[in-house]
Parts: sequence; C-alpha cells; structure tokens
Amino acid sequence: MRTNSTQIIENCTSASVLTTNKVLRNTYFLLGLTLAFSAVTGYIAMMLNVAPVHPAILLVGFYGLLFLNNALSNSAWGVLSTFALTGFMGYTLGPIINIYLGAGLESAVAYAFAGTATVFFLSSAYVLTTKRDMSFLAGTMMALFVVLIIGMIASFFFHTPAFIIGISSLFVIFSTLAILYETSEIINGGETNYIRATVSLYVSIYNLFVSLLNILGIMSRNE
Repeated sequence: MRTNSTQIIENCTSASVLTTNKVLRNTYFLLGLTLAFSAVTGYIAMMLNVAPVHPAILLVGFYGLLFLNNALSNSAWGVLSTFALTGFMGYTLGPIINIYLGAGLESAVAYAFAGTATVFFLSSAYVLTTKRDMSFLAGTMMALFVVLIIGMIASFFFHTPAFIIGISSLFVIFSTLAILYETSEIINGGETNYIRATVSLYVSIYNLFVSLLNILGIMSRNE
C-alpha cells in the first residue's frame, strides 16, 4: 500500500511539474511574439506619424480588449485577442515615443527600454531560480492599486513634474511586484492559463516602460 501511495504521489507531482513547465514555456513564447508584434505596430504608428491616442479611446480600447481576452482565454480565439490587445497597446506607444524623439530625448527612450528589460529579467530570474511563493505580495499590490487609481484621478488637477514622477515611481514598483507575483503564480501552479499569464506580464512590462519613460523624460528636461 505504501509503495502504491508513494507511486501515485510521485506521478501526480510529475504531472504537476510538466503542466507548470508547459504553461511557463507557452507563456514566454507567446509573450515574446506579442512584444515583437507590439514593436511592429508601434513602428508603423511612428512611421505614419499618427497623433497620440486620446486617453478615453485608450481606456475604452484597453479595457474592452482586456475583457474580450479574458472571456476568450480558454479557447484558441484567446490567442488572437491577445495579439489584438498587444498590437493596440504597441500602436499607442508609437506617438508617445515620437514625442520624446522629437524633443531630442533619444537617451530617455533607450534607457527606458534598457531599464524595462533589466527589471523584467532580474525579477523573472529571481522567482524562477528561488521558486519562492510571492502570493504574499497580493495585499501590497491591492493597496498600491487603490493609491494609483486615486493618483491618476488627481493627476487631472495636479499635473506638476514632481507629481508625475511620484505616480510613475509607484507604477514602477507596482509593475515590478506584478511581474514577481505572476511569475510565481505560474511556477507554483496558481496560474494555469498561459494566455492570461501572457497578458498580465505584458501589461506589467508596458506600464513599466511608460513609467520609466515619464521619469527619465522629466529628469532629462530638467538637466
């Protein structure tokens, strides 16, 4: 009996590890494809010199596509909706990057890209190496999310450089925690849907890049 029970436990453990590895592999593969697709749509927007997307359109487009992606995440259509969402977000970055380039802030764009890549790599590597359960971050992230919502509303009335740097800094922290949390959820079996995992990581990377760009842009202008 003990031998059979041990064998069953080992089989279940092996199956769980295989499932986790598959979700992790699919997530990073799809994430790489969506980041490349975002770069393409962003480049097209830059070449066409399109105007910045109105905040209302950005919010409606983002949350509408996010809702659609979540609804379709358990089907093959979820992959297409993922590309639709990330392609749209990449498109919105094109005009933003053009503004910085037009202002002679190429270094801010380059450092924002480098900073985003570094934070993502180090955060992911830490969790993948230690396999630490980061679920304890959920409470902190929720509190930060509430603060950020209030901050974004307040930004319509207090549009000072110091305030923008403060909000952007909180977004950097929140996005970093989100990367740690989502990676932990994948490797510890808390997230078994690679489409949802991909979108979560993508949004964190997007917010991280835009926030770093805001901070570095303002600091460069003040030099």
